[in-house]
Amino acid sequence: MELPTADGVSAPLPGRCAFYVEKKKRYCKMIVGSGKVYCGEHANAEKDCEKKRIPCPLDPKHTVFKDLLAKHLKKCNSREKPKPLFYVQDINAGPAIVEDTLKDEVPLSDRSKAELDLLIKKLKTAVKGFKCKHEENIKSHPALHEALNDPKNGDSAFKHLKQQASLLGNMEDLHLLGPNRCFVEFGAGKGKLSHWIHVALKAYDDIHFLLVERSSTRFKVDGKHQNADTKFERLQVDIQHLDLRKVPLLQEKGLPVVGVGKHLCGAATDLALQCLLGSSETAPHGIEDQPASKRSKLQQQPGESTGPELQAIPRAAGETAAVQELRVGGVAIALCCHHRCDWRHYVGKEFFKERGLGASEFAAFLRMSSWATCGSRQARQTSPPQGQTDQTFEEEEHEATEQAELDSLEGVLNAEDREHIGRLCKLLIDQGRVHFLQQKGFDSSLLYYTSSDVSLENVLLTALPASR
Repeated sequence: MELPTADGVSAPLPGRCAFYVEKKKRYCKMIVGSGKVYCGEHANAEKDCEKKRIPCPLDPKHTVFKDLLAKHLKKCNSREKPKPLFYVQDINAGPAIVEDTLKDEVPLSDRSKAELDLLIKKLKTAVKGFKCKHEENIKSHPALHEALNDPKNGDSAFKHLKQQASLLGNMEDLHLLGPNRCFVEFGAGKGKLSHWIHVALKAYDDIHFLLVERSSTRFKVDGKHQNADTKFERLQVDIQHLDLRKVPLLQEKGLPVVGVGKHLCGAATDLALQCLLGSSETAPHGIEDQPASKRSKLQQQPGESTGPELQAIPRAAGETAAVQELRVGGVAIALCCHHRCDWRHYVGKEFFKERGLGASEFAAFLRMSSWATCGSRQARQTSPPQGQTDQTFEEEEHEATEQAELDSLEGVLNAEDREHIGRLCKLLIDQGRVHFLQQKGFDSSLLYYTSSDVSLENVLLTALPASR
């Protein structure tokens, strides 16, 4: 009888764990100790195992030998670590007590047709005067030309590259690409957006990157780009607690910042905008904010690039690190997952209140926003198809809707009406963000930066100082 091939799927790889991981449909790839069949993580699977493993109390995703728990807790990567200087509890979270905070949210499936009709009426009244469809501005960028034409890329990789190329193309149109600035990538993940910005600006000096990501990430690309003139620094912190004014790099360099993000999920977008512009000591980095000598350098004729001309502004005499003004040169964030927004964090509360709306309507509109893509999502599988990457599956997973709720609406609203209402909900939520940026002294807009067949979440939020 022919033995199965030791390929990690049919049989364990040589010297690797013999535990079959059902979720991944393969054997564990961890190296085993001498004379062992299973790795430490799966030692409990061995019938004659002398030691018992238990879930770590700090993070149940991994296990530890029970008799070594005390020792493990002292070095566990999930233990509480000393807070960095830039960590300020809830600085971007919004007020802890909001006057009209919703206590008991009513699911859409529990609402009557009359209640749904009233919500839809309020929604349509609130969006009156706004264009239902944004301007389409699908771009590309030479920095990604070689990667886009690489035949080794699969469909998923190609779609991500197209989005990144369009993001860079739009940033170039807005003159956000250039030296003497610091790019802050929120929800950075592996840091690929920063990677391509660096590739696009490799001819320039004095470019810096801050990659904000609350979780530890594998296969990061930023470690490949460290050199004397360019610095990549990771800030492992939730955006909710990040005070950019206290980041040493920005304190030392006095660089203007450009906030970027690709598929910044739900409330993370609002937290990022608060992080950049929520403080009273934050200002648009426009021409009028500059000394006369620098103002003339920044003044450009229409159609000319302002990117290479933006200058760093060292800390003024007597200006302490604690109160140093954060200078924001622009924002370019690809939006995502409106159903994951939060009323406390939302930057458009005043915008909603001006239209007679509050936390109750906001919560309902969040749920309804997922209708914009429910028709496309129903056709998707609940597990990654063969050849689909984990990255793509995760992106689609956090965009998923509640199927039971959709089923309950059959006969009340047809699929086409639901999709239209969902898009109006997204539009209203995004217009609240535009309003916030305008109140902070920025010209802001929404546009389609890629086609819906590339990504269903294809809206880009941009902002530039009004005084530029």
